[in-house]
Amino acid sequence: MSDKERVLVSRTIAVPADTNPWGDIFGGWILSLMDIAAGSIAARLAKGSIATKAIKEITFDAPIFVGDEVSVYAEIDKIGNTSVTLDISVTIRRKGQHEEIEAVKGSFVMVALDENRRPRPIRQNWPS
Repeated sequence: MSDKERVLVSRTIAVPADTNPWGDIFGGWILSLMDIAAGSIAARLAKGSIATKAIKEITFDAPIFVGDEVSVYAEIDKIGNTSVTLDISVTIRRKGQHEEIEAVKGSFVMVALDENRRPRPIRQNWPS
């Protein structure tokens, strides 16, 4: 993955187990999918352990329903000395439809960690 390349990281179907007590898809479930995607790309880039430093600028632009196909995309925004910032977006496709709908987007800052769980340089591993 290179800078400014948007890649599909995961795709799943929202099911009843992913809902909140009111029957809507739980926002925390969506955030976990996004965090997993950010962590996957960051760990590959850092060639090792990473941790989420910050989640910022999350916007929920469309509701997600049971049965929707949920796709999570990642794009590298910035690589720092010990961290990488990724733009993570979620699109959905309703049952029986072909159009993708932009549903959620946010920015995730991931930090590379050494064996003592302390920040370590990430730049030494870039590009991969």
